[in-house]
Amino acid sequence: MVVVALDLVTKSVARHNLANGPHHLVGPLWLRLEFNSGFSFSLSRSAPTLAAVLSLVALAVVTTFALFSAPGPAVWGFGLLVGGGFSNLIDRLSSSTHRVTDFISFSSFPTFNAADVAVTGGVVTLLLASLLGRRIVSKS
Repeated sequence: MVVVALDLVTKSVARHNLANGPHHLVGPLWLRLEFNSGFSFSLSRSAPTLAAVLSLVALAVVTTFALFSAPGPAVWGFGLLVGGGFSNLIDRLSSSTHRVTDFISFSSFPTFNAADVAVTGGVVTLLLASLLGRRIVSKS
């Protein structure tokens, strides 16, 4: 719930404060308001309803695995992954155009949000745990 709250608050602040244009922070880091109707990296922007449905299905599958996560890093990884995914889904479904609010812009990398950071952190945590031989899902 921390990821969801943090993400939704930062998106609301971004929509309010960046509506009149981007804000430069430091070096290649900008706050720039954009709306993504597609998947990660703006893939499939022409099908926002499909993106919403597939996001819901993916979140249901990941949440099912999370319910059986092994103690340790897997709990954190799945928590970040589910929290970020759920927050982006809430943002997408609450928008009349089914778009996700993005606002963190780093050089030429696609614009992203706090939920995307959580999802990426969750995936990295699960991959590292797996590579280090840690159990991701409990046996029972």
